[in-house]
Formats: sequence, C-alpha cells, structure tokens
Amino acid sequence: MPVCDIIAVGASSGGVAALQQVVSHFPRDLPASVFVVLHVSLEGRSILPEILTKAGALPARHPENGCPVERRCIYVAPPGYDLTVLRHRIVLGRGAPGSRHHPGIDALFRSVAGEFGKRVVGVVLSGSLADGAAGLVAIKQRGGMAIVEDPATAQYRGMPDSALASVEADFVLPIGEIGPKLVELATGGIMRASR
Repeated sequence: MPVCDIIAVGASSGGVAALQQVVSHFPRDLPASVFVVLHVSLEGRSILPEILTKAGALPARHPENGCPVERRCIYVAPPGYDLTVLRHRIVLGRGAPGSRHHPGIDALFRSVAGEFGKRVVGVVLSGSLADGAAGLVAIKQRGGMAIVEDPATAQYRGMPDSALASVEADFVLPIGEIGPKLVELATGGIMRASR
C-alpha cells in the first residue's frame, strides 16, 4: 500500500463528533498533514480547532493564507473560506458565488489531488447532500485513496451515500476504524494508532 501523508477530510451534519473520533487516534508524531473541511455557518467564529486539539494529540488551527503546509498539524477551513493548496502553501478563498457548501469539501479534495497525487487519502464522513463526492473522484483519478464512513453507521448518510455512488472507495469503515486506518496509511503500517 502506498504511503498517504496528505489526509483530507470532509464532513457536514453530524461531523463534529465524527471528526473527534477520527483525530483521537492520531499520535503526536503522525508524519502527515491533515486538512479538515466542515460545513459551518458563514457568520461567526468556529471553535472546531479547539475541539479537535482537545480530542487528540495533534494541534489543530485555522491556517493563515499563504502559510506553508507542514506535517503533524490539522488545518481547519475557517468559516466562509475554501481551504485549498497551491505550490505547497495554503490558499484561502471565498469560493464560488452561490455555492451551497461553505467551506467546500470538493474544492479541498480537487486541490490536494492536483498538488499531491497518489500521496492523498480523501475521507468523507457524516453529512447531508453530496459535497465531497466529485472531489473523491478527482483524488482517485490522480492515484490517491478514498475512505468513506459506512453509511449504515453514519449519523447522516447523505454524503457517504453520494460518495459511494460516485467512486469505488478503497475502504468503507465505521467511524471508530477510520482513524487507525489513516495512521496505517500515513506510516506504511509502522506506527500504531494511539487511544
């Protein structure tokens, strides 16, 4: 199995608890960069970085536009901004006018697919509608891997169902197994997930 050290995760309704479960398995020295998009209100402040930092060993933050991509960090899309990567740097943009999804999961997935190719694993978690499905297709087309939360166990199955209708996932897993699988993929199986 190839080493996937770029982890891109998308979630919506029911996604906070799912994300907490996933990151709780990441060890402090995980040799990967983690990107997270959760659909949130365009207004106000998101405390998701604080929630994810408390849930696991890796620090999470809203990145600044133009900052370099580093390992051992969780980058969380800020409210109202698409989180993308260009030339190994974070790009924050307002996204397409009239888009139904903010921040956009597809925008992140397409971006990392184009930038990192087969080093990417895309993950679709609980959520409604279909954001993330087209992005997973882009990841697979560039040689990356796809993980989808098992729709039968997801709090909201719309996004997992849409992803599975669009792409042949490498793994369809209950939420408790996704974090350990990501650790395995990021380390080539040499590091065990923490608890």
